[in-house]
Amino acid sequence: METQFLHTFITVADHGSMAAAARLLNITPAAVAQQIRTLEREIGATLIARVGRTVSVTEEGSRILQRSRDLLRNVADLRSVANESGVSGELRLGACPTALAGMLPDILARMVETFPRINVFIKPGYSVDLYRDVEAGDLDAAVVLQAPFPLPKTCEWQLLREEPLVVLAPRSMAARDPHDLLASEPLIRYDRNQWGGRQADDYLRANGIVPRERFELNALNAIAVMVDRGLGVSLVPDWAQPWPEGLDLVRLPLPMPSEPRRIGIVWSRSSVRVRLVTVLLQEGRKAMASASSPAR
Repeated sequence: METQFLHTFITVADHGSMAAAARLLNITPAAVAQQIRTLEREIGATLIARVGRTVSVTEEGSRILQRSRDLLRNVADLRSVANESGVSGELRLGACPTALAGMLPDILARMVETFPRINVFIKPGYSVDLYRDVEAGDLDAAVVLQAPFPLPKTCEWQLLREEPLVVLAPRSMAARDPHDLLASEPLIRYDRNQWGGRQADDYLRANGIVPRERFELNALNAIAVMVDRGLGVSLVPDWAQPWPEGLDLVRLPLPMPSEPRRIGIVWSRSSVRVRLVTVLLQEGRKAMASASSPAR
């Protein structure tokens, strides 16, 4: 069976259109249709239902769709394992929301420049879910917050960045005491269901601060915009840029010690793509070192 035909089938299924698949694969729609027909003859079942210009995956096609993805990934693994002279293959990577928009693009830019034969599948998600995916072997690695629980022996974790808690306030309040702001101004609270939000809550409790709560949400960029609009102040990790443009805010350090939010990479030591994970770790360290270096 030609694995390229499986790739064509997956592309059609994902995009719901022969024409869209043709554009992505850089072949003609007629070639896409021919490859699908050939695959259907080899499988012995109709995989794609055609109604006018639209297509949909049949019940038979749905049954083999995930296995087709797994098969292509295994083929990529074979190529990576066999090719000891270079680094290639597909890395299955998870990323929490903060890392996805902030740190990860710089890391990936370094990876693809140095190792252009690496492909990366990225699954966005919350850290707690991504840890489970790595442990289960569904992901090779993930850029996540440090877990508040011990990792299983099959997994390892490397620190990339520490983010201390800061008080986020409008610039007009820059001269005020951070604790006074937290106690007297409306608080836009970072969601306590998230690990970073729990650290902020622990700080408030440890210092006897009872805030005037106004909103609670798990979206740091949205919190920054709300503070800029004068809706209150917030106690959040000093997360990596980019931030929303046009905001006039200050980030005030806390007067008392606090536990920083830590972001790093968790990975499975049993992954067959450990060489790709090693590249990720290597380029992650370089990207963070470059970001922390003072400008000349």
